[in-house]
Amino acid sequence: MKKQELTAKDILGNPDFQAISYEGYRENSREIQPSVAQLKEDLEILSAMGIKILRTYNVQFAHASNLLQAIREMKEENSEFEMYVMLGAWIDCKNAWTDMEPDHYVESEQNEGEIERAVALVNKYADIVKVLAIGNEAMVKWATSYHVQPSVILKWVNYVQDLKKSGHLPAELWVTSSDDFSSWGGGDTLYHTEDLKKLAQAVDYISIHTYPYHNTHYNPAFWNVPHEESHLSEVEKVDAAMVRARDFAKAQYDSVLAYMQHIGIDKPIHIGETGWASTSDGFYGIEGSRATDEYKQGKYYQLMREWTDAAGISCFYFEAFNEPWKDAKNAQGSENHFGLFSETGLAKYAIWDLVDQGVFDGLTRDGNPIIKTFGGNKEELFKYVQAPPAM
Repeated sequence: MKKQELTAKDILGNPDFQAISYEGYRENSREIQPSVAQLKEDLEILSAMGIKILRTYNVQFAHASNLLQAIREMKEENSEFEMYVMLGAWIDCKNAWTDMEPDHYVESEQNEGEIERAVALVNKYADIVKVLAIGNEAMVKWATSYHVQPSVILKWVNYVQDLKKSGHLPAELWVTSSDDFSSWGGGDTLYHTEDLKKLAQAVDYISIHTYPYHNTHYNPAFWNVPHEESHLSEVEKVDAAMVRARDFAKAQYDSVLAYMQHIGIDKPIHIGETGWASTSDGFYGIEGSRATDEYKQGKYYQLMREWTDAAGISCFYFEAFNEPWKDAKNAQGSENHFGLFSETGLAKYAIWDLVDQGVFDGLTRDGNPIIKTFGGNKEELFKYVQAPPAM
């Protein structure tokens, strides 16, 4: 008997379908694409830890299509293997990533081809791709290299929704745009436009990003140790700060929910991205907000999973593995270190318990067994842990 095919409605918000952001880049450049065999190796690791939904970001490179091929092959090899994808289509403004001035009021010529590639992949892998995300942080004003106006995202969301209506895409496919909470109306009122309201009406659900980690530098009031906690031990101060970080994320989520209710939108809201880096030599390191170490990353991961699972919210945690290309000129840059695993497959503190449980036994990444960072020595890990600055 053929298994009933699940839809986005079935899997999003279902704690049995844990979600994560994933790209398998091991090197300092995306020009070096991971092979299908390497992607399958990663899929084995992620499946072992209970992940069943992956988020990708673009179809400009071979990565997404190779990943879908890898999942298809693994499903053919093992009928019990289960993995779904939230496929990303990257959206830019005119002159993005060039030496010319970005024009945030005109869209890039590449967007049309990106959407067409994404549509083709959805149709080819309809059993795997359950969500299509049009744009990644494409509307938020601080994305100064490439952001567009909501009208551009609306145009392409409507285009894809029309393809669903005409039978040229699966009717059950859910379409969204994954963007900063403020872009979805949760922050500055400058985002409260008629086009944003139309976009909220057009998507199947709202996908928001929330990053307390970055706000430990930019908006640190929630982060710094208040006077009434000054008597606590260093670890107790950290634990209390991580609860405040979780609550900061909840407040951003609630702000989007409130705005959607205000404009009459009643749709699911899921977290398309949130995460915490384990290394930083910049704003978030010892000389800055002191937000960065594996212990804090592990606490944030635990707190966010507990909250979102209980609340019926999908949380595409950022991210599965470190990606060294993100800040290729600075090995200690925080953007390189958001993974729950290092690029060589070391399991960071957040998932030491899974190593103890043996879920990764026999699995490797590029020949490296999945073992704990710091040799599993918590005392060594804590040498790098500092409480946030005093308020």
